[in-house]
Amino acid sequence: MNLLRVGDMARINSISAQTLRYYEKIGLLKPERIDPANGYRYYSIKQSARLDMIQHMKSLGMNLTEIQEQLKREDPAVIQDLLERQRQNLSRQIQQLQTTEKAVLREMENFRRYRSGPRDGTIILEYLPERTIYRYDGGINIYDYGIETYEYILRELKSHILLKKLPLVYFCNVGSILRKGRLEKREFVSTEIFLFVDTPFPETQRLETISAGTFLCIYCDSFHKERAYAEKLLRALEEQKGRIAGDYLCEVVAELPVFEQNERQMFIKLQIPVELQG
Repeated sequence: MNLLRVGDMARINSISAQTLRYYEKIGLLKPERIDPANGYRYYSIKQSARLDMIQHMKSLGMNLTEIQEQLKREDPAVIQDLLERQRQNLSRQIQQLQTTEKAVLREMENFRRYRSGPRDGTIILEYLPERTIYRYDGGINIYDYGIETYEYILRELKSHILLKKLPLVYFCNVGSILRKGRLEKREFVSTEIFLFVDTPFPETQRLETISAGTFLCIYCDSFHKERAYAEKLLRALEEQKGRIAGDYLCEVVAELPVFEQNERQMFIKLQIPVELQG
C-alpha cells in the first residue's frame, strides 16, 4: 500500500503538518501506520476523505469537539441534527450582526446631525418620524442632582442591559423623558432614562413608541444647561401660543471623545411635541 508521510499528507490536503499532528493527538485522525523503529507517521490517501469531512464541518462553524463526537457516532441523523443547531446559531449571529449594523448606522447619522446641526441654544421647529425607545426607571429624579448622579444612573442602565443580554451598541444614544403632565405643571421630575432602539428588539416589555409629529427643539452642548434651555423652550412655545402635545425628551445626539479625565461631553437635543395655532 502506498503510504504518505505527514508532510506529504498535509501538502496534498492543503493543511499544515502541525494540524495533522494535533488531530492525531486528540484522536480525530490517527495515522494508518506508525513505524516502531523511528516513530514516523504514515497516512493512506483514503484518509483524505475523513479530512475533507472535518474541514467541511469546520467551515460550517462546528468546533473540533463537536466534529469528533459526531464522527465517532457514525450516524447521519445525528449529523443532521447538529447541522440544524448550527443553522439556528448562525441565524442568531446574523441577527446580532444586523442589529449591530443598524446601531452603527444610527450613530453615524447622529454624528452627521451633530456636525451639521444648529449651534448651541438654537430653537427650531422640526418634524420627527416615529421612534422607539427602551425605558429604564432608575428611581432617582435626574433634576435633583448633578452629572455624578447621572453617571451612576447610567451605570445602572448599563448593568441592566448586560444582565438582560441586550445589544450594548445602543448605549451611545441615550436620553431622559419627562412626562407631559409634569411638564405642563413645570415640574421637572423624571426618573426615566431610555435608549433609542431599532425594531424588532430582543426585549419588548419596556419598549415605548414616540409618535411622529412636530417638535419644538433646542440644541445644547452641555449637561448643565439642560434645565435652563428647557425653560427657554417652554417660553418660546408660549410665545407661539402653542400647546404641549406629548412627553418632553432630552436626547444625547452625540457623545464626544473624552480625551482627558473629565466629565462626559455631550451634544444634546431637547424636544417637545407641540400643536401650534393656525
